[in-house]
Amino acid sequence: MRIAILGVAHLHVDSYVDNFRAAGAELVGVFDIDSTRGSSWGAKHGVEFYESLERLLGADLDGVVVCSETSRHLELVEAAANAKVAVLCEKPLGVSVEESQRIVDVCRENGVNLMTAFPSRFEASMAQARDLVRSGALGRIRAFSGTNQSVMPMRERSWFVDPALAGGGAIMDHVVHLADVYSWLLGSEPQSVYAVDNRIVHSDVVSVETSGMVMVTYPGGVFGSIDCSWNRPLNYPTWGGFALSIVGDGGSLDVEPMRQRLVEFGGETRYSWIQWGPDSNQSMIQDFIDSTVDGRPPLSTGDDGLRATRVALAALESVRTLEPVELSAP
Repeated sequence: MRIAILGVAHLHVDSYVDNFRAAGAELVGVFDIDSTRGSSWGAKHGVEFYESLERLLGADLDGVVVCSETSRHLELVEAAANAKVAVLCEKPLGVSVEESQRIVDVCRENGVNLMTAFPSRFEASMAQARDLVRSGALGRIRAFSGTNQSVMPMRERSWFVDPALAGGGAIMDHVVHLADVYSWLLGSEPQSVYAVDNRIVHSDVVSVETSGMVMVTYPGGVFGSIDCSWNRPLNYPTWGGFALSIVGDGGSLDVEPMRQRLVEFGGETRYSWIQWGPDSNQSMIQDFIDSTVDGRPPLSTGDDGLRATRVALAALESVRTLEPVELSAP
């Protein structure tokens, strides 16, 4: 499997390079619009830097991973799709519904797989939760409550707090994961979104929203809340956390897929959590490889990414209008 990396702006790219190598893929090259950034990253990770996107896409590739700033996803996905190369794209798909829709359409028009990077689907506990929900073990599902919180990502990549490049702040960064999981668990489309935000945390550093509370409604009166924020301190031992509660007529379920850990103390002020469970990123990368080779849809498709991005963008619109936003059928 011959893979190229398009853009190194997103912090996940550092782990993806190891995931692909562990899966036996060949990393052919990396392209980034910032040649200094791209060549430096390539030298650090042992991946050849290409100054020409066209030359890299012409290197007999099987797939690409798009890890650029969100605002640059469309141009990179279009180029890869036109070259008939499968695409794994970071979330959110785009900074607007129109861009995100075009990303899905251009891959479909060219007959190439588009996978959205939603590693939460590949957590073992999430898969078990879905089985329980779909089996009816919890009865009729009534509500979800989820949190997706982290350190402010400018510790690693400053573009995350630039709305022109990222599309927003904490809402754009975090809402998509839980929005995707809720629809995946239910098997239904979101109907409306209401949201509020604030800038209390880190207001002296950034102008985008740093916290948000989002309510998403689904058919049958089901609703899901999403607490999304960059409220973890900079010396937090990991990037953040992800958890949800599922409430049904016949029972409830709490899922915390990232709580399995050992605690390692070191130095005077920092400690880290050592994860020993399965790596959801590795499972996601393996599914991208397998789906590309087998010619089947990946577990998290471009349509899934579009749906979740529409929820995040509707949340930002709701913040602006102070009104619920109705979502049209896809």
